[in-house]
Amino acid sequence: MSVAVLLLLGLGLLEVEGRCFFNRTEEHCVCYRLSQESISSIIQCLPATVVEFWGGKLERYIDFPISDPDPSAIDMLGSLVIRKIIFGDLLVPEMLLAKVLRFFSYTQVQELVFESCVFQGRGNWDKMAGWDLPISSLRFQNVTSAPLTGREQDFSSLSRWLETLQELAVIGSHVTTLPCSIGKVFRALRSLDMAQNSLGDESLMPAFCKGAFPHLQVLSLQRNNLRSYHSVCESVRLLHELQHLDLSQNKLVADPSSSCQWPASLRIFNLSDAGLEEVLTPLPPSIEVLDVSCNHLHAVDMSLSSLKKLLLNQNVLQAAPPIRNYPMLDTLHLDNNSITELPWDEVKLLRHLRDVAAADNPYNCSCSGAGGLQALAAMGHLGQGWPQGYTCHSPPRYQGRLVKDVPVSVLRCNSAAVIAPICIAV
Repeated sequence: MSVAVLLLLGLGLLEVEGRCFFNRTEEHCVCYRLSQESISSIIQCLPATVVEFWGGKLERYIDFPISDPDPSAIDMLGSLVIRKIIFGDLLVPEMLLAKVLRFFSYTQVQELVFESCVFQGRGNWDKMAGWDLPISSLRFQNVTSAPLTGREQDFSSLSRWLETLQELAVIGSHVTTLPCSIGKVFRALRSLDMAQNSLGDESLMPAFCKGAFPHLQVLSLQRNNLRSYHSVCESVRLLHELQHLDLSQNKLVADPSSSCQWPASLRIFNLSDAGLEEVLTPLPPSIEVLDVSCNHLHAVDMSLSSLKKLLLNQNVLQAAPPIRNYPMLDTLHLDNNSITELPWDEVKLLRHLRDVAAADNPYNCSCSGAGGLQALAAMGHLGQGWPQGYTCHSPPRYQGRLVKDVPVSVLRCNSAAVIAPICIAV
């Protein structure tokens, strides 16, 4: 079997015969449990840009002889338009993967994904030393493999490729540590997603040691075992190019004596669903997007002169925050709180404000309450949720009524403005 066919099988030399299916545009091809007998089915995937392989066990092919490709095979591999390959629900012997991976250097594959796979054994990665691969995005989701600790030599053999990798995601894979030496290999990495793992406060400092991930811009630590807000700050402070940090779904607590300074480059900060009863401090000084939704905040009182987007939905706020503290604000989300009235007098003074979402609050439909919301809607500031999501909670005569239907005429809401001229005339 030629190297080209082996690569196209994508480690899919499986035991049960299957088929490949195209989507309507013939750009995406999905293959299930392929075998050598169903090779004609996989060949039809050649025009696709995305190919998926699902199901099977590959350990029987560990000793499969793999020779270097001849010039015609190299030309054929280089002509393929496949840009993304997904392997799913596979038992992958690492020894076989080490043999096959270097053949991707002849292709134009840019994204490689392993989903719900089990990596078995240890591969001999020495033969990958010095090889360049076009793959710039590597993703592992819900995979099982040997621990990363003690595998520094494997990463060193792959360093020629890994030092040019742009995006890496290891999600839901029970990772507990990320050794410092491994982070130093990823010299060009821009995005690192470590969501839904078991990283704790004590494992972060070594992971982001001096020299590790020097160009990292986006970091997701969502849903790990992080507790100390101060420890996280200390751990990432050496990431001088970090722009986006996601700490959502960690149960974070503040350290009142913390004086840690977040990277000055940080612009997007996600603290949603972190069990917060108050906004943690200090906050990055130059953030433009702050997401503290899905917490237990009763009040918010802070000043951030550069903030553009503030997400406070699904909290227990009794009132909107002092909006004058955010002069650059263009987006404000307050859905699902306990707010009875928006500060219309403040809102209308913000030149940049364009998107206000405040549905599912118990509004007091007094003249100022209903009138302010109607005025925001008239200016086009109330987007998704208006008008169905805005109902009156009080006074009793308007309870359950849509805010948009509450009359706010001058005669009803400002009778003095009508009566005074009449009195003067009389």
